Amino acid sequence: MAAVDLAFEVFGEVTGQPPLLILHGFFASSRNWRQIAGKLAEKHQVYLLDMRNHGMSVHHPVMNYPVMAEDVLRFIGQQGLSMVNLLGHSMGGKIAMWFALHFPDYVDKLIVVDIAPVSYAHSFVPLISALKSLPLAEITNRKQAEIHLAGDIPDLSYRQFLLQNLVLKDGAYGWRVNLDIFSRTADNIAAFPETQHLQPYSGKTLFLAGADSNYVQAAQISALFPKASFTAIANAGHWLHVQQPEAFLGEVELFL
Repeated sequence: MAAVDLAFEVFGEVTGQPPLLILHGFFASSRNWRQIAGKLAEKHQVYLLDMRNHGMSVHHPVMNYPVMAEDVLRFIGQQGLSMVNLLGHSMGGKIAMWFALHFPDYVDKLIVVDIAPVSYAHSFVPLISALKSLPLAEITNRKQAEIHLAGDIPDLSYRQFLLQNLVLKDGAYGWRVNLDIFSRTADNIAAFPETQHLQPYSGKTLFLAGADSNYVQAAQISALFPKASFTAIANAGHWLHVQQPEAFLGEVELFL
């Protein structure tokens, strides 16, 4: 497995505590977490990572949880860190869990946001197909792109989130992400690798979920993360850090 260098941003100063690495979800990037990082940086040093094929990080045809965990290990080594706290949302949560299960000596505390160590049945194929159908040569502004996608992606906030990957360069719109790579590897993102052969992660772990989301069931957690605590945040779904940022920050701070 060839690990790649990851683009990143750092917030806050070095403290006596392990720094916090935040790993974003599929189609997201470090920029989606800047406000949260800014708040947490009052007490913690925070690294926001762009995972491979996302944000400003390199595009690579291989994208799965074992290799993305290796990317995080490479990053930790490059920064000269001996111990970190990990927070991951959705895809990032799966990367964080796989990392903790394989490299537990590097992890002080683990926070997993609205995802479980299981394979999900949903498919990203219709979503990616919708994005690929956008007639980039005809688009002259973001509003046109938003309207074009409304039929396939009716949720306005989710549409706007996805369109953060649409960038204007040299007078023409294009995708920051490689949709062909996403299409080929999306099944890896919905899945979670086999875990029967793994030792459980015995460190302190917090699973944070949106009360309106059904991604996490407590029964899915205990075998691999026996010391995990589970908290659901009211009036929030899968994007709990966006929908209830104060409650989210409160739970993270309390745990750290």
